[in-house]
Amino acid sequence: MTEPIGPADASRSPRFAGIATFARLPRLEDVGHADVAVVGVPFDSGVSYRPGARFGPAHVREASRLLRPYNPAQDVSPFAVQQVADAGDIAVNPFDITEAVADVERAATALTEGGTRLLTIGGDHTIALPLLRSVAKRHGPVAVVHFDAHLDTWDTYFGAPVTHGTPFRRASEEGLIDQRRSLHVGIRGPLYDRQDLRDDERLGFAVISSVDVEEEGVATALARMLRRLGDGPVYVSVDIDVLDPAHAPGTGTPEAGGLTSRELLRLLRALAEVPLVGADVVEVAPAYDHAQVTAVAASHVAYEILSAMARSTAG
Repeated sequence: MTEPIGPADASRSPRFAGIATFARLPRLEDVGHADVAVVGVPFDSGVSYRPGARFGPAHVREASRLLRPYNPAQDVSPFAVQQVADAGDIAVNPFDITEAVADVERAATALTEGGTRLLTIGGDHTIALPLLRSVAKRHGPVAVVHFDAHLDTWDTYFGAPVTHGTPFRRASEEGLIDQRRSLHVGIRGPLYDRQDLRDDERLGFAVISSVDVEEEGVATALARMLRRLGDGPVYVSVDIDVLDPAHAPGTGTPEAGGLTSRELLRLLRALAEVPLVGADVVEVAPAYDHAQVTAVAASHVAYEILSAMARSTAG
Protein backbone atom coordinates (compact mmCIF):
# COMPACT_ATOMS: atom_id res chain seq x y z
CA MET A 1 0.00 0.00 0.00
CA THR A 2 1.33 3.43 -0.93
CA GLU A 3 1.81 5.69 2.07
CA PRO A 4 -0.95 8.33 2.11
CA ILE A 5 -0.11 11.88 1.14
CA GLY A 6 -1.14 14.15 3.97
CA PRO A 7 -1.69 17.88 4.45
CA ALA A 8 0.86 20.46 3.37
CA ASP A 9 3.62 21.00 5.93
CA ALA A 10 2.73 24.13 7.92
CA SER A 11 6.38 24.59 8.89
CA ARG A 12 7.31 25.06 5.23
CA SER A 13 4.26 26.82 3.84
CA PRO A 14 2.14 29.22 5.93
CA ARG A 15 -1.39 28.00 6.55
CA PHE A 16 -2.81 31.14 4.99
CA ALA A 17 -0.93 30.63 1.71
CA GLY A 18 -1.95 28.63 -1.33
CA ILE A 19 -5.21 27.18 -2.63
CA ALA A 20 -7.65 26.33 0.16
CA THR A 21 -8.27 22.62 -0.01
CA PHE A 22 -9.89 20.99 3.00
CA ALA A 23 -7.28 20.81 5.81
CA ARG A 24 -4.63 21.67 3.17
CA LEU A 25 -4.95 18.13 1.81
CA PRO A 26 -3.90 17.17 -1.72
CA ARG A 27 -6.40 17.43 -4.53
CA LEU A 28 -7.90 14.18 -5.76
CA GLU A 29 -6.30 14.54 -9.19
CA ASP A 30 -2.88 14.72 -7.49
CA VAL A 31 -3.22 11.34 -5.75
CA GLY A 32 -5.32 9.40 -8.25
CA HIS A 33 -7.36 7.48 -5.69
CA ALA A 34 -8.61 8.31 -2.22
CA ASP A 35 -10.05 6.18 0.56
CA VAL A 36 -12.10 9.23 1.55
CA ALA A 37 -12.83 12.21 -0.71
CA VAL A 38 -13.98 15.56 0.64
CA VAL A 39 -16.28 17.13 -1.94
CA GLY A 40 -18.28 20.35 -1.92
CA VAL A 41 -21.77 20.95 -3.27
CA PRO A 42 -22.29 24.72 -3.57
CA PHE A 43 -26.08 24.56 -3.85
CA ASP A 44 -28.81 26.25 -1.81
CA SER A 45 -31.85 26.43 -4.09
CA GLY A 46 -33.79 24.24 -1.67
CA VAL A 47 -33.76 26.62 1.29
CA SER A 48 -36.96 27.91 2.86
CA TYR A 49 -35.58 30.93 4.76
CA ARG A 50 -32.08 32.47 4.60
CA PRO A 51 -30.10 31.68 1.42
CA GLY A 52 -26.32 31.58 1.23
CA ALA A 53 -25.23 28.00 1.95
CA ARG A 54 -23.98 27.75 -1.64
CA PHE A 55 -20.90 29.56 -0.34
CA GLY A 56 -20.48 27.04 2.49
CA PRO A 57 -17.88 24.70 0.93
CA ALA A 58 -15.38 27.48 0.27
CA HIS A 59 -15.97 29.01 3.72
CA VAL A 60 -15.41 25.69 5.52
CA ARG A 61 -12.28 24.99 3.50
CA GLU A 62 -10.84 28.35 4.53
CA ALA A 63 -11.53 27.65 8.22
CA SER A 64 -10.06 24.15 7.94
CA ARG A 65 -6.55 25.49 7.24
CA LEU A 66 -5.78 25.29 10.97
CA LEU A 67 -6.61 21.59 11.37
CA ARG A 68 -3.63 19.42 12.28
CA PRO A 69 -2.71 15.83 11.37
CA TYR A 70 -3.11 14.12 14.79
CA ASN A 71 -6.42 13.90 16.64
CA PRO A 72 -5.66 13.25 20.33
CA ALA A 73 -9.33 12.87 21.30
CA GLN A 74 -9.61 9.83 19.02
CA ASP A 75 -5.90 8.88 19.16
CA VAL A 76 -5.68 8.67 15.40
CA SER A 77 -3.87 10.42 12.56
CA PRO A 78 -6.74 10.35 10.06
CA PHE A 79 -4.62 11.41 7.09
CA ALA A 80 -1.83 8.91 7.79
CA VAL A 81 -3.93 5.72 7.93
CA GLN A 82 -6.18 6.51 4.96
CA GLN A 83 -5.71 8.60 1.84
CA VAL A 84 -7.95 11.64 2.15
CA ALA A 85 -8.13 14.12 -0.71
CA ASP A 86 -10.15 17.14 -1.74
CA ALA A 87 -12.26 16.35 -4.80
CA GLY A 88 -13.29 19.96 -5.40
CA ASP A 89 -16.92 20.86 -5.99
CA ILE A 90 -19.80 19.18 -7.77
CA ALA A 91 -21.12 21.91 -10.07
CA VAL A 92 -24.91 21.77 -10.22
CA ASN A 93 -27.71 23.81 -11.80
CA PRO A 94 -28.76 26.54 -9.34
CA PHE A 95 -32.06 27.11 -11.16
CA ASP A 96 -33.43 23.55 -11.35
CA ILE A 97 -33.62 21.42 -8.19
CA THR A 98 -34.53 18.24 -10.06
CA GLU A 99 -31.53 18.55 -12.36
CA ALA A 100 -29.24 19.51 -9.49
CA VAL A 101 -30.30 16.48 -7.43
CA ALA A 102 -29.65 14.19 -10.40
CA ASP A 103 -26.22 15.77 -10.91
CA VAL A 104 -25.24 15.22 -7.27
CA GLU A 105 -26.31 11.58 -7.36
CA ARG A 106 -24.44 10.95 -10.61
CA ALA A 107 -21.23 12.64 -9.42
CA ALA A 108 -21.32 10.95 -6.00
CA THR A 109 -21.76 7.54 -7.62
CA ALA A 110 -18.81 8.18 -9.95
CA LEU A 111 -16.59 9.34 -7.10
CA THR A 112 -17.33 6.21 -5.02
CA GLU A 113 -16.97 3.61 -7.79
CA GLY A 114 -13.57 2.45 -6.53
CA GLY A 115 -14.69 2.12 -2.92
CA THR A 116 -14.05 5.72 -1.94
CA ARG A 117 -16.17 7.08 0.87
CA LEU A 118 -17.46 10.65 0.63
CA LEU A 119 -17.54 13.45 3.15
CA THR A 120 -19.67 16.10 1.47
CA ILE A 121 -19.76 19.77 2.46
CA GLY A 122 -22.90 21.66 1.52
CA GLY A 123 -24.79 23.47 0.44
CA ASP A 124 -28.25 23.02 1.88
CA HIS A 125 -29.75 19.81 3.21
CA THR A 126 -31.51 18.99 -0.05
CA ILE A 127 -28.29 17.27 -1.12
CA ALA A 128 -28.70 14.51 1.48
CA LEU A 129 -31.33 12.85 -0.73
CA PRO A 130 -29.15 12.26 -3.80
CA LEU A 131 -26.21 11.32 -1.58
CA LEU A 132 -28.33 8.65 0.12
CA ARG A 133 -29.55 7.43 -3.27
CA SER A 134 -25.91 6.94 -4.26
CA VAL A 135 -24.97 5.23 -0.98
CA ALA A 136 -27.93 2.86 -1.21
CA LYS A 137 -26.78 1.63 -4.63
CA ARG A 138 -23.76 0.10 -2.95
CA HIS A 139 -24.91 -0.68 0.58
CA GLY A 140 -28.69 -0.99 0.38
CA PRO A 141 -30.78 0.72 3.08
CA VAL A 142 -28.51 2.34 5.68
CA ALA A 143 -29.03 3.70 9.16
CA VAL A 144 -29.05 7.48 9.11
CA VAL A 145 -27.93 9.44 12.15
CA HIS A 146 -29.12 12.95 11.50
CA PHE A 147 -27.86 15.82 13.66
CA ASP A 148 -30.18 18.79 13.23
CA ALA A 149 -32.49 21.24 14.96
CA HIS A 150 -35.22 20.16 12.54
CA LEU A 151 -36.73 16.83 11.55
CA ASP A 152 -36.44 17.40 7.78
CA THR A 153 -39.21 14.87 7.22
CA TRP A 154 -41.88 17.32 6.11
CA ASP A 155 -43.82 16.45 2.99
CA THR A 156 -43.71 19.52 0.72
CA TYR A 157 -43.08 23.26 0.67
CA PHE A 158 -45.33 25.20 -1.72
CA GLY A 159 -46.03 21.86 -3.38
CA ALA A 160 -42.33 21.12 -3.94
CA PRO A 161 -41.45 17.58 -2.81
CA VAL A 162 -37.65 18.03 -2.74
CA THR A 163 -36.30 20.84 -0.54
CA HIS A 164 -33.98 21.11 2.44
CA GLY A 165 -36.91 20.28 4.75
CA THR A 166 -37.96 17.05 3.02
CA PRO A 167 -34.90 14.85 2.22
CA PHE A 168 -35.44 12.22 4.90
CA ARG A 169 -39.13 11.74 4.13
CA ARG A 170 -38.26 11.11 0.49
CA ALA A 171 -35.36 8.84 1.53
CA SER A 172 -37.65 6.80 3.77
CA GLU A 173 -40.35 6.54 1.12
CA GLU A 174 -37.76 5.37 -1.43
CA GLY A 175 -36.44 2.66 0.88
CA LEU A 176 -32.99 4.24 1.21
CA ILE A 177 -32.88 4.14 5.02
CA ASP A 178 -33.08 1.35 7.55
CA GLN A 179 -36.24 2.29 9.44
CA ARG A 180 -35.30 0.15 12.45
CA ARG A 181 -31.99 1.93 13.06
CA SER A 182 -32.26 5.60 12.04
CA LEU A 183 -32.52 8.59 14.36
CA HIS A 184 -32.34 12.35 14.74
CA VAL A 185 -30.13 14.00 17.36
CA GLY A 186 -30.49 17.58 18.63
CA ILE A 187 -34.08 18.23 17.54
CA ARG A 188 -35.69 21.26 19.16
CA GLY A 189 -37.92 24.25 18.62
CA PRO A 190 -41.54 24.67 17.48
CA LEU A 191 -43.24 22.33 15.02
CA TYR A 192 -46.27 22.82 12.83
CA ASP A 193 -48.30 20.20 14.69
CA ARG A 194 -47.98 17.17 16.98
CA GLN A 195 -48.59 15.11 13.83
CA ASP A 196 -45.08 16.00 12.64
CA LEU A 197 -43.66 13.73 15.35
CA ARG A 198 -46.10 10.92 14.55
CA ASP A 199 -45.22 11.11 10.86
CA ASP A 200 -41.53 11.12 11.68
CA GLU A 201 -41.82 7.97 13.79
CA ARG A 202 -43.81 6.26 11.03
CA LEU A 203 -41.02 7.09 8.59
CA GLY A 204 -38.54 5.19 10.76
CA PHE A 205 -36.81 7.73 12.97
CA ALA A 206 -36.22 7.81 16.71
CA VAL A 207 -35.47 11.18 18.33
CA ILE A 208 -32.87 12.31 20.84
CA SER A 209 -33.77 15.94 21.39
CA SER A 210 -31.53 18.71 22.65
CA VAL A 211 -33.62 18.66 25.83
CA ASP A 212 -32.80 14.96 26.22
CA VAL A 213 -29.09 15.75 25.94
CA GLU A 214 -29.45 18.53 28.53
CA GLU A 215 -31.46 16.48 31.03
CA GLU A 216 -29.87 13.03 30.58
CA GLY A 217 -26.32 14.05 29.70
CA VAL A 218 -24.12 13.34 26.71
CA ALA A 219 -23.07 9.89 27.91
CA THR A 220 -26.67 8.68 28.02
CA ALA A 221 -27.47 10.24 24.64
CA LEU A 222 -24.37 8.62 23.19
CA ALA A 223 -25.36 5.19 24.50
CA ARG A 224 -28.90 5.58 23.14
CA MET A 225 -27.51 6.61 19.75
CA LEU A 226 -25.16 3.64 19.45
CA ARG A 227 -27.84 1.21 20.63
CA ARG A 228 -30.20 2.47 17.93
CA LEU A 229 -27.58 2.37 15.16
CA GLY A 230 -26.58 -1.22 15.81
CA ASP A 231 -23.97 -2.98 13.68
CA GLY A 232 -24.95 -2.23 10.07
CA PRO A 233 -23.77 0.53 7.71
CA VAL A 234 -24.31 4.10 8.93
CA TYR A 235 -24.59 7.40 7.10
CA VAL A 236 -24.01 10.62 9.07
CA SER A 237 -25.78 13.86 8.15
CA VAL A 238 -24.92 17.00 10.12
CA ASP A 239 -26.88 20.21 9.70
CA ILE A 240 -24.74 22.79 11.44
CA ASP A 241 -27.88 24.32 12.97
CA VAL A 242 -27.89 21.40 15.40
CA LEU A 243 -25.53 23.71 17.28
CA ASP A 244 -26.90 26.59 19.29
CA PRO A 245 -26.67 29.92 17.42
CA ALA A 246 -24.02 30.95 19.96
CA HIS A 247 -21.80 28.26 18.41
CA ALA A 248 -23.06 28.45 14.81
CA PRO A 249 -24.70 31.77 13.90
CA GLY A 250 -23.94 31.37 10.20
CA THR A 251 -26.81 29.18 9.12
CA GLY A 252 -30.13 29.52 7.37
CA THR A 253 -32.71 28.48 9.99
CA PRO A 254 -31.25 29.01 13.48
CA GLU A 255 -33.05 27.74 16.58
CA ALA A 256 -32.28 28.64 20.19
CA GLY A 257 -31.39 25.95 22.72
CA GLY A 258 -29.03 23.82 20.66
CA LEU A 259 -26.04 21.63 21.39
CA THR A 260 -22.66 23.09 22.19
CA SER A 261 -19.82 22.33 19.81
CA ARG A 262 -18.18 20.28 22.57
CA GLU A 263 -21.29 18.09 22.93
CA LEU A 264 -21.58 17.54 19.19
CA LEU A 265 -17.92 16.62 18.74
CA ARG A 266 -18.13 14.11 21.59
CA LEU A 267 -21.16 12.45 20.02
CA LEU A 268 -19.44 12.28 16.64
CA ARG A 269 -16.35 10.61 18.12
CA ALA A 270 -18.51 7.69 19.24
CA LEU A 271 -19.29 6.92 15.60
CA ALA A 272 -15.87 5.29 15.26
CA GLU A 273 -17.64 2.26 16.77
CA VAL A 274 -19.97 1.81 13.77
CA PRO A 275 -19.35 1.15 10.05
CA LEU A 276 -19.46 4.62 8.48
CA VAL A 277 -20.21 4.61 4.76
CA GLY A 278 -20.55 8.34 4.10
CA ALA A 279 -21.35 11.70 5.62
CA ASP A 280 -22.35 15.27 4.92
CA VAL A 281 -21.98 18.58 6.76
CA VAL A 282 -24.44 21.16 5.49
CA GLU A 283 -26.18 24.53 5.92
CA VAL A 284 -23.15 26.73 6.64
CA ALA A 285 -24.13 30.19 5.36
CA PRO A 286 -21.11 32.56 5.47
CA ALA A 287 -23.13 35.78 5.14
CA TYR A 288 -24.46 35.27 8.68
CA ASP A 289 -21.16 34.09 10.13
CA HIS A 290 -18.67 36.26 11.96
CA ALA A 291 -15.05 35.56 12.81
CA GLN A 292 -15.51 32.17 11.07
CA VAL A 293 -17.31 30.89 14.19
CA THR A 294 -19.63 28.59 12.24
CA ALA A 295 -17.02 27.54 9.70
CA VAL A 296 -14.52 26.64 12.43
CA ALA A 297 -17.17 24.46 14.09
CA ALA A 298 -18.07 22.83 10.76
CA SER A 299 -14.43 22.13 9.91
CA HIS A 300 -13.96 20.39 13.27
CA VAL A 301 -17.17 18.43 12.75
CA ALA A 302 -15.79 17.21 9.41
CA TYR A 303 -12.41 16.42 11.02
CA GLU A 304 -14.03 14.29 13.74
CA ILE A 305 -16.03 12.41 11.11
CA LEU A 306 -12.87 11.77 9.06
CA SER A 307 -11.15 10.55 12.24
CA ALA A 308 -14.08 8.26 13.02
CA MET A 309 -13.94 6.94 9.45
CA ALA A 310 -10.25 6.16 9.96
CA ARG A 311 -11.13 4.04 12.97
CA SER A 312 -14.40 2.48 11.76
CA THR A 313 -14.71 -0.82 9.93
CA ALA A 314 -16.65 0.30 6.86
CA GLY A 315 -15.15 0.32 3.40
